[in-house]
This record gives sequence, structure tokens and C-alpha cells, in this order.
Amino acid sequence: MSSISLKNQRIVIIGGSSGIGLATAKQAVEQGAYVIIAGRSQDKLEKAQQILGSESTETHSLDNQNEEDLKSFFEKIGNFDHLFTPGASYVRGPITSSLEIAHSCFNAKFWPQYNAVKCAIPYISPTGSIVLMSGAFSQRPLADGASYAACNGAIESLGKALAVELAPIRVNVISPGTIHTNFNWEGAEQETRDKAYNEYTNMNILGRVGHADEAAHTTIYLMTNNYTTGSTLFPDGGYILR
Repeated sequence: MSSISLKNQRIVIIGGSSGIGLATAKQAVEQGAYVIIAGRSQDKLEKAQQILGSESTETHSLDNQNEEDLKSFFEKIGNFDHLFTPGASYVRGPITSSLEIAHSCFNAKFWPQYNAVKCAIPYISPTGSIVLMSGAFSQRPLADGASYAACNGAIESLGKALAVELAPIRVNVISPGTIHTNFNWEGAEQETRDKAYNEYTNMNILGRVGHADEAAHTTIYLMTNNYTTGSTLFPDGGYILR
């Protein structure tokens, strides 16, 4: 049986400077991995490297919506073992929203992950893995996010298709519910954020918002279980069952 440890593995996390990405980086470093994190904010990248330690990480500034930037990034870092792509910034709205809002999730969440995989293929180990990120809204949408639900569903379908196309590289998807991170309701007043989190506690069967390290644990499982591919896992507290 092959090892399930990440020791001495090279892991790339696009969107690894905060939230679920940073929590995953922490757990990977604890297992002895070398982590390469990329993101838009240089300030967040510097803070992340301070948290993780410079000996076990490196950081790169990256616009993941720019395919040429992605190509250059992967050319620069070279060969690696695992890819995780949680980085996204978008808005959602009902079907009557503007085209800008309707396209937001696909432009900032679907295509960046699609293109990241495309650009990563020459460099990823044949025994490695890719973990995409969607969201539980794909399975239980609310009334204010038709395109957002469709985008997350598309990412989950993409994961299945890539698992077939890229085998033996394993491809899976993490589809979290509401997780307590700085990304959710970014820029909102603390009172607004707290109210939103409280409302979401009633939307899942465990009665609480999830933590970034719980979602990260799911991601680490998908990287290390050598017989799991084409799957979508839901660290959502039972949101899709409520």
C-alpha cells in the first residue's frame, strides 16, 4: 500500500493566502509538504508566509483570471504533486441581475480553475491529484443565485470529466457549505456578518457554521487517498439535506 503522507510532496494552492486555502496549506506543512501559494494580494501572501514559515513555503503574486499569467506561473514553479484551486472573488444575484453579475461566478470561479488545470498538466505528477472547489449551493440553491448555482454544478461536472480525461492523475471536488472565513461577506460590517452566520446555522442539520480547518481536512483527504477520483465531497454540516 502506498503512503498517504504528504511528506516531501510539492503542493500548489491558488488562493492559498487566506480562508480554506491557507488552512489547507497549514495542514499540508504539518505533514511535511512544501507548499507553493499564489494569490492576488501581496499583503496577504506575506502574512501567509509568516504564518507558514519560509522554509516550507513560497509565494507568488498571480491573477488567476489571466491565462497568460497562469502559464507563466506554472512554467516558473516547475514540477509538483498536487493542485488545489480555491481562489475566487465574485458576486451573485437572481436571474434578473445584470449580465455582469450573471457572468461573475463563471469568470472568477469556473474559468480560472479550468485554465489552471489546463496550464498545470505538463508539470503535475502522474501520481498526483487536483482538487477543485465548488460550493453546496450547487445541490441546494437559494432564490438569489441562479448563475452561482449553475457555476458550482459546472465545476462538479468538470471534476468528473477531468478525472476520466487525466487519469491516472486523480481529480476531485470539495463543495463546502458556509465556512467561517474572512472571504464571506467581505467588506461588510461585523454586525452584518454575524447576522448572516447566525441565519446559516439554521440551514444545516448540525446547527453551526463550519470552520476552515474542517474544509481543509477534506481537501487533504482528497490529496492523500490514492483510490478516490471523480468524487465531490460536501463539508457542509448537512446543508444539502436540510
